[in-house]
Amino acid sequence: MSRIAPVVGSLLLGALSSISPTASAAPPADTQAQADGAFAPGRIIVIPRAGLKDSAMASALGEVRGRGRRLGGSGLHIVEVPAGSERAAVERMSRHRHMKFADLDRRIAPDLITNDPYMGSAWHLPVISAPTAWDQSQGRGVIVAILDSGVDSTHPDLAARIVPGWNFYSNNADTSDVYGHGTKVAGAAAASSNNGAGVAGVAGQASIMPIRVTDASGYAYTSTLAQGLTWAADHGARVANISFEAAGMSSVIAAANYMRSKNGLVTVSAGNSGALSSTAPTTSMITVSATGSTDKLASWSNYGNVIALAAPGVGIWTTVVGGGYKTVSGTSFAAPVTAGTVALMMAAQPTLTNVQIEKLLYSSATDLGTAGRDVYFGYGRVNAGAAVQAAMAAGMAADTKPPTVSVTAPTASGTVSGLVAVDVSSSDNVGVVRAELRVNGKTVATDTSGPFAFSWDSTTVANGMANLSVVAFDAAGNSSSSSVVAVNVANAAASVPTSVDTSVDTVKPVITILTPTMGSIATGAVTVTATFSDDRGAAAIQHSVYLNGKRVMAGTGGSLTYVWDSSSAAAGYYHFNVRAADAANNQVSKTVTVKKL
Repeated sequence: MSRIAPVVGSLLLGALSSISPTASAAPPADTQAQADGAFAPGRIIVIPRAGLKDSAMASALGEVRGRGRRLGGSGLHIVEVPAGSERAAVERMSRHRHMKFADLDRRIAPDLITNDPYMGSAWHLPVISAPTAWDQSQGRGVIVAILDSGVDSTHPDLAARIVPGWNFYSNNADTSDVYGHGTKVAGAAAASSNNGAGVAGVAGQASIMPIRVTDASGYAYTSTLAQGLTWAADHGARVANISFEAAGMSSVIAAANYMRSKNGLVTVSAGNSGALSSTAPTTSMITVSATGSTDKLASWSNYGNVIALAAPGVGIWTTVVGGGYKTVSGTSFAAPVTAGTVALMMAAQPTLTNVQIEKLLYSSATDLGTAGRDVYFGYGRVNAGAAVQAAMAAGMAADTKPPTVSVTAPTASGTVSGLVAVDVSSSDNVGVVRAELRVNGKTVATDTSGPFAFSWDSTTVANGMANLSVVAFDAAGNSSSSSVVAVNVANAAASVPTSVDTSVDTVKPVITILTPTMGSIATGAVTVTATFSDDRGAAAIQHSVYLNGKRVMAGTGGSLTYVWDSSSAAAGYYHFNVRAADAANNQVSKTVTVKKL
């Protein structure tokens, strides 16, 4: 794993450390692992299958001499392990039959570029039609969580907006800004509007929840972001902004999915390397690239399939620590501009779900570059005026289509005992947000983070036949139940429920390419979509796409989406090779070929 290194010049990179609000431990001491920017020493992040009991979780963590704590109502656990054993612990937990995910507590950086202070005009507000939006909404009643270095709550343009937050570095309620970045981000999103002074944020009447996730030098870990997201979701935030390049971090994705299950949305910055990002597209967060005053992509903004939207991020006039103002640049500020727009929409039409808000946000964006979604601007540059009008009209047809769901393991009539891993396959026209495991008609576990997977303690029922089913729910409240899978429970009288499957995994994953179809004609944007399944769950599957032998994307999990712009491609055949490997490195590939006329 390579270090996220500082960028020469005015690009400022930082990262962070994390402590739970219920924990008493001090931040980890500096070691070479921490100093080189790789990961937190003595700490990993895991997600067990939903339903795994505390005793079984403790037994599993004992295999790596780990001690864990759960983050709020999410499935994420921060696990303390002996320093120097982090990689080995992650490898072992990744292969564990009853763990969905395990990873190092990776170091990431705030996406900021600073300019010399000057008093300029807020050019970005009229460009995104914010004044038009303000006629209908200014964000009142919506809480925007700012996961950053804290916020200067005494700033005259922010003081009236602040609601209580939490400091995940020092484990206290002191969320004052120790680095300066968070105050700038907060001002871009929601500095007070119509108060006769200073600047105006996009959502100038929204509330700001400061979530400090950094140390004094601006460094953070994925665990602090995950903790901040779950805490914000549990304390009423509807929008959360992460001005760090975190869209590909599995633990942050899981926490963002938890916030989505609470009807919230998360915006995240794309990064400032000026490079093509290999991060796979995600539906858990809204990843934002940065544009300038002429709607051109900033030269330093990252781009790629992960980009969902673009927003102004060059020369943004905002608040700074101490009561002043300055212009700043970076995808760090494009993301909160988008977060502010989301807050305007939510305040304008509170009855809309987060999925409806997101769809309207995308459909109302000003399309730039190639028609439709592209790697530079996503669905387009944020248009606050059009977005709020769309929300007010609520012109999207009601979602009445229920999800589909099935139990893929264990198989019907099979014999089970002890802890049973229950694998699930689900899909929806918009997205599944929750799944419930039911045994003999009773709900025994709930999972809010896909890919959905459960751990069922079969010793809680009598020996004999038991009926398993899973009910899936989408954001509109539609639900459907899987077919019942009847299994034979055969536990010995002294069965120990914490026993686990330690057999060697030799089964290869399965790839299903949904689009495009073999031999289809390539015109414009060609979308490659695929799903993956495995006998030990899809969460740990590493997947990639190769176009005519060159890798064009990589990611993890049970699905992928890659968009190829064929408009400038020469006539001929193009081969998309999708590859997958599970945690045991069982590998498989599948190819689909299209023709460009």
